[in-house]
Amino acid sequence: MPSRSDDPVAAALGHAAALIVADVRTLAAANPVVLIDGRSGAGKTSLARRVADAWPLRGRVQVVALDSIYPGWDGLDAGAERALDWILRPHGRGFLGTWRRWDWERGVEAESHAVDPALGVVVEGSGILTPATAAIADIRIWLDAPEAVRKSRALTRDGDAYRPHWDRWAAQERRHIERDDPRSLATRVIEIP
Repeated sequence: MPSRSDDPVAAALGHAAALIVADVRTLAAANPVVLIDGRSGAGKTSLARRVADAWPLRGRVQVVALDSIYPGWDGLDAGAERALDWILRPHGRGFLGTWRRWDWERGVEAESHAVDPALGVVVEGSGILTPATAAIADIRIWLDAPEAVRKSRALTRDGDAYRPHWDRWAAQERRHIERDDPRSLATRVIEIP
């Protein structure tokens, strides 16, 4: 098994996290908003975790995964809208945001979680980078990786729970890319091998 330093994906994610952390330092803001978009299996969650671990500002950073918000397998667009309405707009106005976790097993909304406007926030998930969210985010990341690699990583991670939904989810991602062109909205485009 190769060491982490020999893993090209880990190396690319580490480099990307370092760039984002440098961008956060440059902002001179106490509560920056970072959005990380990309297709399923591109490495969004891993990158968000690395950014949070290296967060350069006082206080913790709040990390919200759209996987916790999407209202089911047909909810990519609705998840992004919920993040905009429940997290990003309140945060940008200095108000406490509240989002509801989606219970995938029961198919209903579950408990609420607060987002403190005084702290930075990282929101990661497919569909998060739209013209509306880009207008109120400080750092906007588009993460890309080859489809075969993404599919392998996603299905290894989520297995049989995701396998029957891969094509249906990928179609929603394609619509998002065609409609919103998230790559063009990004402040950084990161290629992951």
